Amino acid sequence: MAWDYAPAPESREIVTIAGEYGLFIDGEFGPAADGQQFPTVNPATEETLALVALAGLADVHRAVAAARAAYQNVWGPMPGAERAKYLYRIARVLQERAREFAVLESLDNGKPIKESRDVDVPLAAAHFFYHAGWADKLDYAGLGPAPRPLGVAGQVIPWNFPLLMAAWKLAPALAAGNTCVLKPAETTPLTALLLAEVCQQAGLPPGVVNVLTGAGDTGAALVSHPGVDKVAFTGSTEVGKQISRSVAGTGKRLTLELGGKAANVVFDDAPVEQAVEGIVNGIFFNQGHVCCAGSRLLVQESVADVVVDRLKDRLATLRLGDPLDKNTDIGAINSREQLDKITELSAAGDAEGAQRWSPPGRLPEKGYWFPPTVFTGVSQSYRIAREEIFGPVLSVLTFRTPQEAVTKANNTPYGLSAGVWTEKGSRILWMAQRLRAGVVWANTYNRFDPASPFGGYRESGFGREGGRHGLAAYLDA
Repeated sequence: MAWDYAPAPESREIVTIAGEYGLFIDGEFGPAADGQQFPTVNPATEETLALVALAGLADVHRAVAAARAAYQNVWGPMPGAERAKYLYRIARVLQERAREFAVLESLDNGKPIKESRDVDVPLAAAHFFYHAGWADKLDYAGLGPAPRPLGVAGQVIPWNFPLLMAAWKLAPALAAGNTCVLKPAETTPLTALLLAEVCQQAGLPPGVVNVLTGAGDTGAALVSHPGVDKVAFTGSTEVGKQISRSVAGTGKRLTLELGGKAANVVFDDAPVEQAVEGIVNGIFFNQGHVCCAGSRLLVQESVADVVVDRLKDRLATLRLGDPLDKNTDIGAINSREQLDKITELSAAGDAEGAQRWSPPGRLPEKGYWFPPTVFTGVSQSYRIAREEIFGPVLSVLTFRTPQEAVTKANNTPYGLSAGVWTEKGSRILWMAQRLRAGVVWANTYNRFDPASPFGGYRESGFGREGGRHGLAAYLDA
């Protein structure tokens, strides 16, 4: 039976969007030194939401100086138990203002409200809660005796999970006793600025957290600043390589969480309906704007037709449209630039001979949209099987034996994540030992917990975020 869903829009009135936003430096909001601004746009409607300050070199100097003073005079010497109180306050305020954050995230990013509401905001609060618990226990983290904070952390985050990535970066750094200068992505600055407001509300000492909005030049100035002791970056592999070159020989600590081209491996004994839900969640969650997305489906040859048919049936039930509608499954692509990249790589799949399929339906006339798309008949040499598309596009390949599955899964320069679907626990362990991926999910996909480390190998970066491993990146131990 086909179900029709009545519109169920979340109200925009829960959040007040200012016409202009300044930088957050030393506990106060203010304009950029040169007065420059840039617009941030709602990708679902192409409406300009606000004008945001564009930080220049002078602003970076000022923010790093504020962070250094706060580290030396307040935050660094503060007992861990006292630091923990601030992190707990931030976590509680995030929960209290969860609906506000969820609506703002969907407006600025384009993701469905149910994802912002049920995943992004709760996980962001959970990271602050979790790391608050570590703040007075660092001596017992197994990282060595008397671990010390590094100093000032420069943190550059992407546009796919703006609030969650801010929490991933800030919470462990603050718990370890560092101060931070955060640079959100230029297309999604608003929840980072609202988080700065939460820091004010929680009474965080001035200079402990600073937020610099801007584009690539702002991030480059922050990364290369001599006053920064630790650089943390989440984003594309190409930018990660540039950052590695810029910090080489400086003595700065560096962690990189970069791109991926993950394999989701389905064996012939996997529960098909469960696997199909995992495939959908693995690649179409957040419009495929996920570095660990299961963008390559490796399915055992004997069940390939059944799995693909069931997958197509499931995709026909997904609802694409208004991100603020609680019924929406697929929201807007974050920017025109990203939409062009997805379109170009999908056209390459057509040209190379893969068979494209998307569920029937019309796309909205305004905004940036791309339908959930499945390519079958894909060869490993095709660009859609090798390059990170970062969109709702799945490439389907087949295999016959477990060893062939491992070989195909590892045939990528990336190594961030993988999924394995089978009823045999021994096969899961056998696969996990051989897959070159930092995270291997078994009979599930895209599940995260603050206590569990996350990160990759090779061109997916190095270092871990979350758990004790994530704390270690911010400590001299």
